[in-house]
Amino acid sequence: MTTYENFSFDVDSDGIALATWDMPGRSMNVLSQSSMADIASIIEKIMSDDGIKGAVITSGKGAFCAGADLSMMGGQAGGGEGGSPEDRVKGMYEGNLKFNMLLRDLETCGKPVVAAINGTALGGGLEVTLACHYRVASDNPKTQLGLPEAKVGLLPGGGGTQRLPRLIGAGAALPIILQGSSLNPEKAAKAGIVHKVVPADQLIDEAKKWIREVGDAEQPWDKKGYKVPGGDPNSKGGAQVFTIGNAQLHKQTHGNFPAQKYILSCVYEGLQVPIEAGLRIESRYFTKLLMDPRSKAMIRSLFLSMQELQKGARRPAGVPEFQVKKLGILGAGMMGAGIAYVSAQAGMEVVLLDTEQAGAEKGKAYSQKLLEKALERGKTTQDKMDATLARITPTTNFGDLKGADLVIEAVFEDRGIKAEVTKKAEPMIAEGGIYGSNTSTLPISGLAEAYSKPEEFIGIHFFSPVDKMQLVEIIMGEKTSDETLAKAMDYVKQIRKTPIVVNDSRGFYTSRCFGTYVSEGLAMLADGIKPAIVENTGKMTGMPMPPLALNDEVSLELGYKVRQQTKKDLGDKYVEGPADKIVEKMVVDLGRLGRKAGKGFYDYPEGGKKKLWPGLADLVETKIEEADPELVEEYKKRFLCIQALEAARCFEEGVVTDVRDADVGAILGWGFAPWTGGPLSYIDMLGTKEFVELCDSLAQKYGERFKPNALLREMAEKGESFYTRFAPPKEKAAA
Repeated sequence: MTTYENFSFDVDSDGIALATWDMPGRSMNVLSQSSMADIASIIEKIMSDDGIKGAVITSGKGAFCAGADLSMMGGQAGGGEGGSPEDRVKGMYEGNLKFNMLLRDLETCGKPVVAAINGTALGGGLEVTLACHYRVASDNPKTQLGLPEAKVGLLPGGGGTQRLPRLIGAGAALPIILQGSSLNPEKAAKAGIVHKVVPADQLIDEAKKWIREVGDAEQPWDKKGYKVPGGDPNSKGGAQVFTIGNAQLHKQTHGNFPAQKYILSCVYEGLQVPIEAGLRIESRYFTKLLMDPRSKAMIRSLFLSMQELQKGARRPAGVPEFQVKKLGILGAGMMGAGIAYVSAQAGMEVVLLDTEQAGAEKGKAYSQKLLEKALERGKTTQDKMDATLARITPTTNFGDLKGADLVIEAVFEDRGIKAEVTKKAEPMIAEGGIYGSNTSTLPISGLAEAYSKPEEFIGIHFFSPVDKMQLVEIIMGEKTSDETLAKAMDYVKQIRKTPIVVNDSRGFYTSRCFGTYVSEGLAMLADGIKPAIVENTGKMTGMPMPPLALNDEVSLELGYKVRQQTKKDLGDKYVEGPADKIVEKMVVDLGRLGRKAGKGFYDYPEGGKKKLWPGLADLVETKIEEADPELVEEYKKRFLCIQALEAARCFEEGVVTDVRDADVGAILGWGFAPWTGGPLSYIDMLGTKEFVELCDSLAQKYGERFKPNALLREMAEKGESFYTRFAPPKEKAAA
């Protein structure tokens, strides 16, 4: 047996080598400099040793390979540092092409190579398997095979845009690459990505059997007479794929995401030339993408920062790990029911309390509905479903909360109601337990006054629908202790969500910034901009939904009540915005409360598609019927700047104190345009000086709400960015 740094290598009596990838000190294999060096040595060994008839590559871990080490790319993206720009570009291109040519050496080594995929193979991991001549996967339904690079602003850089389309055709490959989607082994086999799925204990035997009985050492695209499945870009069928694909891509991305655009170009251009030329094309686009600041921002926020937050980067040190075994939830509405579901799924005993038993039972039925769907799709079993439901106890009795490690209040946004249930629940909480409020707007310090131990009171703000939304916003009250924060973060880790930590403020961070987006849509409406222009511009910025539609989804009635509570709390300090009168007219005078009521800014015909309410023309006089491209760009900047400006204000006020919380929270919480990397990354991308100048020009035209805050002006004068001045601890240490 030969041992490499990351691989063991053994040749059996039939001359079949088994290369087992098992990186020391890591839970998963990744493509790093050392693992790629090992792969190069192994290829050389296979080629030069006449005793080796073929090779099998597998993993000694639970997964095959998680992909490339993106922490290396994070430094390269956006142009990297050190040396001249030309040298950096050249270095990136040559480094990527080297990996591409390494996998080309693997597939042209002259001997059959099989990938025995024993677990998840993503990104570069899947690309390694695609360079093998045969792929056999174990039948583990949790295994995922895919090229997820597009999700973090990259494109597959190890031949994925060249081999996958050549293997299954551009029409089948493009959706997988463009969306970054993944498939289980069964679906991957149906798609033609893997050749065979077998039980795990037969995996290696099956791989060796293929080498002994078939042993074809030539890829399909290297064979004489090869034709791309479905046709190449110049054929009738192939051309249609790219014509329709280009139109759909623009409709979905509005040109905001460079990775998707370059992926389409890689496939289109690459399929018209031999594979080696295609690999060079891919490397050029990969390098071009790394030079785009949008890619750097996306990699940093959507991968590096998110991973750090999930691993507890913001958790106070020195606090013993806390585990929630029994959870109490006050309020069985949509939020409470969703929290009950994710918590029961994580193995907790859940007491779901409501004012009426029917309401509590309805809350539990929400979990049953979700589990039944999962059962139909084969994502759970009847036994697991029954066990999860058995962990949820619907009740009206506060006594059933006794011994709860954590109680989360999720009742209506009314200070009086919240205080009442808080006082009833407190005596039931176990020693060392904590109390959390799922409020989205009401200050935590004020709510904590109803609790005798405010140091053990914290905000735990979920997003709807809870089962799908990844973010949890944890809010520190004035007296909340670090120990309570650590316990709340441990709970969030238990339910496998991403926490951000913010300090107390009206609307906290996410609701406060999100509110500027929907309010700006209403301000545009008040300005007389045609509603369709307002909505289309919102989508063109990269936001997941247009602002008027979002108003309907959140509920105009809820927005109205929150404004009324804010007016009451602030008194003379409250500043009325252009949205206030429109919302009051819609809710109070017209009874158009939003989607749940079947009417808001949109009409919701039963069984039909929603449409903008024609009566909006009578509500506000339309002054701008059409917008040229220059005006559309200005409107897009209004939407992005107002949100980024509010994020900067939150940073100045200490509401948010970590750039990772600000950017990750924005993207996961309210869907701030992901291509920017988040609002603070957006400011850094434009440059603080340029951003301040832009805000000043918008303030002159549209009002004081666009006026830059003092921190931004100071940073602009000093030429600072958020990620240099407020770099997270690790980045400061690296600098």
